[in-house]
Amino acid sequence: MIDYGHDLLFGAFITPTNSPPMHAVDMAIAADRAGLDLATFQDHPYQPSFHDTWTLLSYAAARTERIRLSGNVLNLPLRDPAVLARSAASLDLLSGGRFELGIGAGGFWDAIEAMGGRRLTPGQSIEALEEAIRIFRGIWATDATGRLVVDGSFYRVNGAKRGPKPAHDIGVWVGAYKPRILRMTGRAADGWLPSLAYLPGGPRDLTAMNAHIDEGATRAGRDPRSIRRLLNISGQFSATGRGLLVGPPEQWVDQLTGIALEYGISGFIVTADDEATIQLFAEVAAGVRRQVAAERG
Repeated sequence: MIDYGHDLLFGAFITPTNSPPMHAVDMAIAADRAGLDLATFQDHPYQPSFHDTWTLLSYAAARTERIRLSGNVLNLPLRDPAVLARSAASLDLLSGGRFELGIGAGGFWDAIEAMGGRRLTPGQSIEALEEAIRIFRGIWATDATGRLVVDGSFYRVNGAKRGPKPAHDIGVWVGAYKPRILRMTGRAADGWLPSLAYLPGGPRDLTAMNAHIDEGATRAGRDPRSIRRLLNISGQFSATGRGLLVGPPEQWVDQLTGIALEYGISGFIVTADDEATIQLFAEVAAGVRRQVAAERG
């Protein structure tokens, strides 16, 4: 049993489709009303059938009351980190401390380059992401003396003014799969946000991936427990069980409870483009919370 010491979070992973125009916002409102903790949106700025995710996050924040919001994950190569840091702090202040910063190193490099972004190798993209995280934290550190200087290989700020200070300590959650970026996540980030569908071995892959994060944190002098472990999931609710996350809500409860206890996952975000799935997942969330609490005493 692994417990990294974080309260369980449950959320919706929403496709920011612009057809119909308000669908993604309606899903965020439904998640808020159902009592979920997070409404998160894919970020593919090169995809014309999607709303711009940052605009969508801002609009959804204004239409919801208590739910936290995040990109899942924001596309760093097309979003300047210093500007993104100020945008994140502003939205956190305007929403009453409800924004978290899910961020990715980039992929789909042909599309990124077509939009004017810089093509990077995998190693370069990880280095760029770590530099960006330094800039995020520097902009938010309004109590630090002096202006911000980060002389990176990919991102530089030279005397930037700090601020605004967010309403709460914004979590920087990294979408990561390979050992090098997992170690960077442990070294520099606050959370890890992969998708179960991208794990070839299923949940059992989480053991080795957690170990890379723990190694990065330990080498940096950080407590591995400080890094939250979240997981994007997808499945189907049905009357009979036919495998992992395909079956009735009580089966989902048992399976997610097992993943939480065995691998230390403290956040589950379900792909949801309809209100029925959101409502059923809210019921699952309550059941998982009860079972995990009972198991952990």
